[in-house]
Amino acid sequence: MPEPTEPLTGAPAPTAPAGRVAAFFDVDNTIIRGASSFHLAVGLYRRGFFKRSDIVRFAVHQIRYLTFGENRQQIDEVRQRALEIMHGRSVAEVVAIAEDIYDEVLALRIFPGTQRLLDQHLRTGHEVWLVTATPVEIADIIARRLGATGALGTIAEHKDGFYTGRLVGDLLHGRAKAEAVRALAEREGLDLERSFAYGDSTNDVPILSEVGFPCAINPDGRLRKHAAEVGWPMREFRGRRNATRRGVDAATVAGSVWVLGLVVRTARRAIRSRWGAR
Repeated sequence: MPEPTEPLTGAPAPTAPAGRVAAFFDVDNTIIRGASSFHLAVGLYRRGFFKRSDIVRFAVHQIRYLTFGENRQQIDEVRQRALEIMHGRSVAEVVAIAEDIYDEVLALRIFPGTQRLLDQHLRTGHEVWLVTATPVEIADIIARRLGATGALGTIAEHKDGFYTGRLVGDLLHGRAKAEAVRALAEREGLDLERSFAYGDSTNDVPILSEVGFPCAINPDGRLRKHAAEVGWPMREFRGRRNATRRGVDAATVAGSVWVLGLVVRTARRAIRSRWGAR
């Protein structure tokens, strides 16, 4: 069954109201299948930024995320390790690599249904903001490529063009997203009661609760349950084969095989090295 071409928010189709209206979109598993930061990590690994053990750790997190949804503890662990790795790296270099990753990977993983919805908001004259825990450098690239108004993301501190290994503020996640949206609305004069928000995870409940027209897109089990309880509309853009988090797609399987290959090759080298030393 083809996906509808009209906005499916459970509310009236977006119209151009008198005030300033915005649509706020989460990124991972709402606009892009999987975790965008993982794909950046793979690109950085291939360019010598990460060790194999790091990319294996990130890959395991990606598989768990696609299968079971978000876990704050896992996110914090990955964030801390990523900050350690990025310490002393050039911001300009990372941004250039992120541009390549968008073209090579992320552009191919955008949900067509979500993109149509985003485009309809833009055509209607609404502002469109991406709000994500993803580093703001990546969020800005995705927003620019999609024609969105702008992006709010996690800010990694940098000095003289190099990352310090610390964050400015906290990870933009959960309640922090809602706080960032309220601050943006006050600064830009946005009417949250007339605005829209889209997210896939129970961690998006705070931002969804801030607007007049929330909608769960590709919801995980906990968000699906919450949305049903409070009467929020839900839309599924993953297709039948991916209608649940347990339907891990072919790309994830391929990624798992790739990571397994890294582990096996590393183990083989360790064994050969051990036997060669005898």
